[in-house]
Amino acid sequence: MKSFAVIGLGRFGSRLATSLYEGGADVLAIDIHESCVDKIGDSVTQAVAADACDIALLRKLGVDKCDYVIVAVGSNLGSSTLVTMNLSELGVENIICKASSLTHKMILERLGAKRVFIPEHEFADRLALNLIKSDKRFMDYIELSEEYGIDEMPVPASWAGKKIGELSVRPKYKVTVIGIRRGTEVEVDITSDSRLDEDSVLILLGSYDALRKVSKL
Repeated sequence: MKSFAVIGLGRFGSRLATSLYEGGADVLAIDIHESCVDKIGDSVTQAVAADACDIALLRKLGVDKCDYVIVAVGSNLGSSTLVTMNLSELGVENIICKASSLTHKMILERLGAKRVFIPEHEFADRLALNLIKSDKRFMDYIELSEEYGIDEMPVPASWAGKKIGELSVRPKYKVTVIGIRRGTEVEVDITSDSRLDEDSVLILLGSYDALRKVSKL
């Protein structure tokens, strides 16, 4: 079993930590804010409220023993820089960082991060490539704002064979079906009569909480 430490439990970090855990990984989630830790405490192996800028504390938590450490405090240049320096000093080999700009990315790479990504850039590039190549997965999770995003997920078993109107998707689940992928074809002219097949994939727009709830149906 692979082990991960996720430092920074904002929207991105929380989603990443819980997804890794659901995928069978051992996940240590860390954030300086106890409220953020409490939200996912039951959805990861261990969640700790701690200041990751404290190298002694990182060592005590055993972060240096993890296979991968993800620094998801990309919006705070000072914190992400210090945390990355600490991880490098602890000898962590696989440091993956979230950055907010190209300059930020360059700094983190020089400090020892093995991979640094800028979510907005990578989502846009990946979406363009997938649209051009008609890859199996039409799109990856895309952040639209502080509250809303677009995600793609298989049709829930309980929805299969039913029409959008029968399910009252928008009023009941607070998400909007903006596309239905059937194989390599994508239907975007969605109506209340659009039927959901078992093998279809939904492209949904909604708040992060609403998308997360639908994904668990």
